[in-house]
Amino acid sequence: MRWTVLLLGAYGLFGSRIAARLAREPGWHVLLAGRDLARAEALAARCRTDAGAELVPLAIDAHGDNFDTALARERPQLVIHCAGPFQGQGYTVARRCLAAGAHYLDLADGRDHVVGFGPALDATARERGLLAVTGASTVPGLSAAVVDAYRSTFARLDGIDIGISPGNRTERGLATVAAILSYVGRPLPWREQGRGIAVRGWQRLQRHRYPQPVGARWLAACDVPDLAVFPERYGPLVCLRFRAGLELRRLHFGVWLISWLVRAGLVRDLSRHAATLKHMSEWFAGAGSDTGAMHVTLDGVGAGGGSCRLTWEIVARDGDGPEIPATAAVVVARKLARGEITAYGARACMDLFTLDEFLESLTGFAIDTYYRITPESVP
Repeated sequence: MRWTVLLLGAYGLFGSRIAARLAREPGWHVLLAGRDLARAEALAARCRTDAGAELVPLAIDAHGDNFDTALARERPQLVIHCAGPFQGQGYTVARRCLAAGAHYLDLADGRDHVVGFGPALDATARERGLLAVTGASTVPGLSAAVVDAYRSTFARLDGIDIGISPGNRTERGLATVAAILSYVGRPLPWREQGRGIAVRGWQRLQRHRYPQPVGARWLAACDVPDLAVFPERYGPLVCLRFRAGLELRRLHFGVWLISWLVRAGLVRDLSRHAATLKHMSEWFAGAGSDTGAMHVTLDGVGAGGGSCRLTWEIVARDGDGPEIPATAAVVVARKLARGEITAYGARACMDLFTLDEFLESLTGFAIDTYYRITPESVP
């Protein structure tokens, strides 16, 4: 049976990278969809240079009246939704895909979207024997895979601290910018000293030193699904933090200053200004580097009873950083096509692949990983 994938938002920042990788799958039928047919056709032309799949550009608005008609006509086995931002988008697209008999994946990184996804869609997905997945991206897809890979190092896991810093010359999409701005200056939930606290988006500044060629980068508090799903998954954590940062200090601290305007109530909805602020950031597009990084630091009690800290890092060079958030959807799509995933229902993107499977899919890109552990110290 031909494996048909419908990729929504195919020519966007992450969709175009997913498209290029799925295009290499022999025997696949990949529908490259977006509202602009000319851009979808241009993407198909680029991907056909080494394609093993049949590529079909389509003009589809996932929120429009023609979406149900397109689903009935094309009958995809899987729909991958990349057309963010997902904050406030709801679950209509996912419901329409399930009603048409298609598995569903999205790249949502909004905390509320991911938390509400299962309760809203699980009964429908189970009734139809389909898999619906949200957060098939860096968070919580990769971040959970990293914690799972090293969880056995600890007799008790107490803390999880995660940070991401893309290179300034790495392409960034408008949806990503809007998603970040939606929580700048707004309260978000961390855990400190064993209790939940509220911190403000793009505050709580910290500096992290990544392996070269990245070096030291400033990071600030960000809102991600991990802040909601990790305490239930990994137990009563003493601390749980997530930060992200911009490579250029002028941009990073510029957003930090704006966060105080939001916090003071002088700016209501910063995401409405995403296009303007993205355009302003592009004044500095030639500065900085095309190298980004992510870290996951775990703290707890080691097998020997002493305190233990483990840090895992991934560094992407040559502008390959966006391949990382695009990879979870690629891995899950391939495993579904091979019949290696038999789970069904609606869920966040966890327990569907291992860290090794994720990293294997990145072979050939300028991406390296690092690992260090502080020897146990007995109090």
